[in-house]
Amino acid sequence: MEEFELEGLEYIAPFVDAVPDLYFLVNEERQIVFGNRKLKETLGESYQFLGKLPGDILKCKNALESEEGCGSTAECTQCGALDALKSGLSGVEKINECRIEQSGTGKALDFRVWASPFESRGKKYAIIALSDISSEKRRQVLERMFFHDVMNTAGGLNGLATILKDAPEEVDEFSDLIYWLSEKLIDEIRAQSILSSAETSELKVDITNVNTLDIVSEMVTVFGRYYSLKNKKIDIDSCTVNIDFKTDYTLLRRVLLNMLKNAVEATPINGVVTIGCNSTSSNVEFWVHNSTFIPEDVQLKLFKRSFSTKGVGRGIGTYSMKLITEQYLNGRIRFESDMEYGTVFTASFPI
Repeated sequence: MEEFELEGLEYIAPFVDAVPDLYFLVNEERQIVFGNRKLKETLGESYQFLGKLPGDILKCKNALESEEGCGSTAECTQCGALDALKSGLSGVEKINECRIEQSGTGKALDFRVWASPFESRGKKYAIIALSDISSEKRRQVLERMFFHDVMNTAGGLNGLATILKDAPEEVDEFSDLIYWLSEKLIDEIRAQSILSSAETSELKVDITNVNTLDIVSEMVTVFGRYYSLKNKKIDIDSCTVNIDFKTDYTLLRRVLLNMLKNAVEATPINGVVTIGCNSTSSNVEFWVHNSTFIPEDVQLKLFKRSFSTKGVGRGIGTYSMKLITEQYLNGRIRFESDMEYGTVFTASFPI
């Protein structure tokens, strides 16, 4: 790496050191040539960050688990930080947001990224500022999800209450619907509570015996009761295994419900969603299939907290599936999608 010298750096450093965000300077090879105090404190005083790429110091999964390193994978083409950095090096200021999944820990960091061009001794650099917005993004998504889902259900309850206020003699006709809506409301509140606890590492796991066929059958029944199928059908695969294994029933239930919700929402009218469970000597695998193909650009963004095809602030389903499965149930979640077969999500858990 070239030796970086900037006249007057001793006067500039105190100002960037006083800033609570991460500041660093990168050269045209995207190597870090200068960093502020906050960067040093975050990484550790003994960490040698000079000459390294941003993805390396932030422990980005794509950077550390790829032979070519930071910026080399298909996922990197969607990285807001890399896009802003390249823009800064080309002479254009840019502000982006990015989400980095850290290697080994499964933790994710959300940043707002500022990139500004800079020249010294005829060479081009980019000034990069990173502000941690993880709490902000988490709050936004959870609030939007919570208010959207809960208000829909609460609105239904309020409508029935209005009818009964004017015509109390009709209570028997609507009693089942009132019970159903109240159960759905409780389930939605519980779902948000589970996700909030999972993100703050406060979620408690309660291991019990779970039967594979029983829980698959229950999820189909529950989904048909609480959620709209809109002229769509859910089938249970005839080869679904009937075995017992140990896991947290409530958390597994949440994962499977999200798998079904995503599949049903992606399925066209009169389409069929299939759920099943296979087993090996060491694992059970729950899977949900639908006939819809996921575009490749969308595939790259799945499992990210804030991404959704359903609108701003609605990206939580696939993210929560992965978070709960891999961080709390010691499992793995994956998907496959092609034009002919459609899409299948699979959650695998140790027996």
